[in-house]
Amino acid sequence: MDPLAAWCTVALPCRAWLAGELPQAIEAATSSLDPGDCDRMGPEGVMVDGTGGVDEEIRSSLAAVPCAVQDARWLTPDQQIRLVAVASLITGAVRLLAEDPGAAITTGELSRMCALVDHAIA
Repeated sequence: MDPLAAWCTVALPCRAWLAGELPQAIEAATSSLDPGDCDRMGPEGVMVDGTGGVDEEIRSSLAAVPCAVQDARWLTPDQQIRLVAVASLITGAVRLLAEDPGAAITTGELSRMCALVDHAIA
């Protein structure tokens, strides 16, 4: 079962997920970003969606963050929005690299996203 479905159907301890699995997913995503894994034409002329180097399980974990922070009432609203921002920015960086890695790098879009992540966690 993917992490988003697990979150919605099973009563997982929110604190453990936010403190354990989420940071691991963010670290795994940022360390595996790959501009070479971009959208492309596959054999037989079929379009292949790139993943930016990040597997589906990690992308699903990042997508679960907006649901999870709603249950994290011990976090301040500022902390909650920072978690959502970081997950969203990492997900956005993955899509940028998958869709147009050259432009993401040469136009500075990826650098700006990284700067926003730094700001969100500071």
